[in-house]
Amino acid sequence: MKKTPAEKELDGFLARFEPEVEALGRAAVSWMRQRLPGAVEMVYDNYNALVVGFGPTERVSDALFSVALYPRWVNIFFLSGAALPDPGKRLKGSGSTVRSLTFKKQEELADPTLEHFVALAVSMDRDAQPMEKARKERLLVIKSISPKQRPRRPL
Repeated sequence: MKKTPAEKELDGFLARFEPEVEALGRAAVSWMRQRLPGAVEMVYDNYNALVVGFGPTERVSDALFSVALYPRWVNIFFLSGAALPDPGKRLKGSGSTVRSLTFKKQEELADPTLEHFVALAVSMDRDAQPMEKARKERLLVIKSISPKQRPRRPL
């Protein structure tokens, strides 16, 4: 299947990371795509990180999750994570809204905790249910590219 210009651009953003982080980031994005097949994917090549958000529309405020690549790890953010029950205190973050899980190796994506929190977040969000049926093909949108960025590889 031929890649769209946005997919080619995302490939270029990912290629700037160390091979291990790039592979982990690709695996995390693929993992989310499998679970949210109708999601709109919004790419932000920000100052601090490369972020791929997942939501039912192109509005960032509707996003449920994001995968963020940093020079040494990948975070999966739950954008309404503070509302998720987390008796084991696995989710990181102390703000009023967002929580995250950090991954340094691809094998960690198989942790059932990730699957649990993603399913829980989708079930708790009324707008997320139609996301899975929203479109037959995924939509990838490059939302912003910061002209100034921190290095994508460790110094």
